[in-house]
Amino acid sequence: MKTMTCKQLYGPCEALIHGETAEEMMENSKKHGMEMAAIGDEAHIKVVEAMRQYMDDPEAVKRFMEKFQNDFAAMPEDQ
Repeated sequence: MKTMTCKQLYGPCEALIHGETAEEMMENSKKHGMEMAAIGDEAHIKVVEAMRQYMDDPEAVKRFMEKFQNDFAAMPEDQ
């Protein structure tokens, strides 16, 4: 299990996000962002909207995922 903050995952806060794999971490980050946006958190709403626009560019998504997977791999396992 690894832990990253929302901010390390390109979000606006210091909430802790956990995941066994890069894919699980990304899914948990997305869930956190959507939950915060649903309760009206403006900072998270802005990030969610920006990510939606970003997803329209397949090359940008590919670069983002490669960077994120490398960042995740470099993170230490939780103690």
